[in-house]
Amino acid sequence: MKFLGRKTELKRLKNSLSDKGNKTILIYGRRRIGKSELIKHTLADEKAKSIYYECRQTSENNNTEGLSTLLSEAFRMPPLAFRGIEDVLRFIFKKSLEEKILLCLDEYTYLRESVNGMDSILKSLIDEYHEHSNLKLILCGSFVDTMRSLLEVQNPLYGRIDLTMFIEPMDYYDSALFYSDFSDEDKVKLYSVFGGIPYYNRLIDPKLTAYENISELIVSEGSRLENEVTMNLKSELSKLVNANEVFDALSRGYSKFSDILSQSHVSSSPALSDTLDKLIKMTVIVKHSPINDKNNRKKAGYYISDNLSKFYYRYIFRYSSQRSVMETKAFYERYIKEDFETNFIPKTFEEITKQYLIRKNKSGTFPEPFDLIGSYYYDNPAEKTNGEFDIVTSGPNGYIFFEVKYRNSEISEKIIRKEIEQVEKTGLQCYKYGFVSKSGFENTVNKKDLILITLKEMYRSDSAKNGY
Repeated sequence: MKFLGRKTELKRLKNSLSDKGNKTILIYGRRRIGKSELIKHTLADEKAKSIYYECRQTSENNNTEGLSTLLSEAFRMPPLAFRGIEDVLRFIFKKSLEEKILLCLDEYTYLRESVNGMDSILKSLIDEYHEHSNLKLILCGSFVDTMRSLLEVQNPLYGRIDLTMFIEPMDYYDSALFYSDFSDEDKVKLYSVFGGIPYYNRLIDPKLTAYENISELIVSEGSRLENEVTMNLKSELSKLVNANEVFDALSRGYSKFSDILSQSHVSSSPALSDTLDKLIKMTVIVKHSPINDKNNRKKAGYYISDNLSKFYYRYIFRYSSQRSVMETKAFYERYIKEDFETNFIPKTFEEITKQYLIRKNKSGTFPEPFDLIGSYYYDNPAEKTNGEFDIVTSGPNGYIFFEVKYRNSEISEKIIRKEIEQVEKTGLQCYKYGFVSKSGFENTVNKKDLILITLKEMYRSDSAKNGY
């Protein structure tokens, strides 16, 4: 299976593994994000002896036996007998005094559950062998909150992690590597549903249309990803009721804390705060504030950041009763198609635009470098209006406003001038304006002092190249 994307992560991991001496590396991120594949792909290219062990949600004795079997194979020795995990790890640390060894403990949280004081055991071994060991130890896990706790001051491993890698979903460009044969428009459509999760994107069949893939993988009853969203939530949440309530409110467009509370059946503000905090830690929800008023809690909003969850709660969860008695195509046509094409995809296209601008900015190829990107809050007392512009960048020269149009016709000079006039009325002072169009621009558009971006440009290899 060909490994796609993750160039930056591969480079960081390989560089750390090539360093001399003892190294402890922490890699974490949500389920299906591609952590294990990243590690396996990296270890496969290393000449040193490597041991990859996926920890089991079972007893210490079972994990001890499993790791012992791998050691026997790696060192070509008869079956080894150890009293517990500490003895196994001590054996590996001792061996690393003689040669370079790469050890990955995947799903480390399961080992923590079965072995009392697991973090302290590792801390003692790292401290004891740190000066002379040549062991590269990778601790990997999917329980984001638990893995982050290893970095906290009160944890025994605090100060002993040499490299921390939080693996995030791929952006729109790297995600499209999994379905490169589709048109640019279909790439946007597929990203709108499956997002940047490699596991989901590997399931996309190039022999099917975008609609057929969406239908077979998530819309139809008994589909491959039908229970994926709830399974991911259940892995870290003891109760799904409040999470379902929050997702349902968010999928209907409510983003402010007070609105979510009033539109859901969550019992109280503390209960809602706790649920939102857990979902943010799971990286399926994000909290955003306008770039010009970041400290104002009243203007902060909550949004679903995982595309599959967004699609699931907007269409599958909300209309589950109708779906259970309807043929798949009829259900899609009636409850999904129009809203998906006129609201859902255009909103995703705005997120893709942000990702594109960040790519260009990080690679140093964006003509107007910026320090911040996000929404901009405006208040126009004269006309008694207020609101937010979705994409504004802030840099040394000031603000740049971006308008994103996901429509089948080209953008005209008239539309551009009208948008600029509306922005100026709010009092937002911009030194430049940008426009992003799925279908391009009319030839009559005056390009002077404007940044014009097309969908085609976003997927060009030289234009969206990740140069950072």
